[in-house]
Amino acid sequence: MLRKITVGKNSAGQRIDRFLLKTFPSVSQGTVCRLIRKKDIKVGGKRTDPAYKLCEGDEISVYAPEDIFVQKQSDSGFMAAAGTVKVIYEDENILLADKETGLLVHEDDSENSDTLINRIKKYLYEKGEYSPDREECFAPALCNRIDRNTSGIVIAAKNAESLRILNQKIRDRELTKLYLCAVCGTPEKREDTLTAYLFKNQAENRVIITDKKTPENRTVVTRYRVISVNADGDSLLEVDLITGRTHQIRAHMAYIGHPLLGDGKYGSNRINKEKGYRYQALCSYKLRFEFTTDAGILSYLDKKEFETDNIWFLGKFGKSTV
Repeated sequence: MLRKITVGKNSAGQRIDRFLLKTFPSVSQGTVCRLIRKKDIKVGGKRTDPAYKLCEGDEISVYAPEDIFVQKQSDSGFMAAAGTVKVIYEDENILLADKETGLLVHEDDSENSDTLINRIKKYLYEKGEYSPDREECFAPALCNRIDRNTSGIVIAAKNAESLRILNQKIRDRELTKLYLCAVCGTPEKREDTLTAYLFKNQAENRVIITDKKTPENRTVVTRYRVISVNADGDSLLEVDLITGRTHQIRAHMAYIGHPLLGDGKYGSNRINKEKGYRYQALCSYKLRFEFTTDAGILSYLDKKEFETDNIWFLGKFGKSTV
């Protein structure tokens, strides 16, 4: 049987063997390589190589028995998302979403379909900017994640090239993500850079901070400054993650004796209840693009800054500043 696939924009740039493995998840790497070697897979009517990088418009011909290739089913589960997405900024390449407290970014074991990424897919589908039927192996994707009970800015890429660039820029720290949090008490230093070591307990979904390096733990560096102190003596902090580890802000602040208000895992449920904090007071509130290397189609974002004004715990700190 002959199948023909025309390579779209979001599939260009990747190896043909990896593309086919995504398009036909039932087939193995060995089968793909064997069919390429036997010239049963061609590009533009000519023999190809597993490492060939696809170009937009390439026509792939696959000669194989019908039962070998089972094409990936169209993803339409996102249409079950019940909520809407609050958009801070959007263009043809990216979307900055303002995630609310309590919303998962991706589905977990509960199989709840009302997640941030599903809301974004549904939003783009209804605008006519995304259709799983038109895509071979790409879907809008998140470039950063925040905990369920953390609110704030999450970056989504609308196309494969933007996803590739943003993932690299995040790894190279060419994006600055700043957080606001409310903590118990007031740190001794109004501004500091903290260094410690973090071990993740997978079974308990919990991390442990220590001041001693071991082969199992990882270095964490957290920079903070106190913005204000309220009448209860609790503090509003701005935090810059020099490293980005699981639960880093929550665990690191608790380690120095100032857990986040509302954080039952690393703080005190009794204090949280007394002070009326149902969720951890943590928000990813500001994002800056600070490119030091070429950003390709996203170069126009350089030096741009975005901020959310939807910070639910700010009202507990009035206008007093330190």
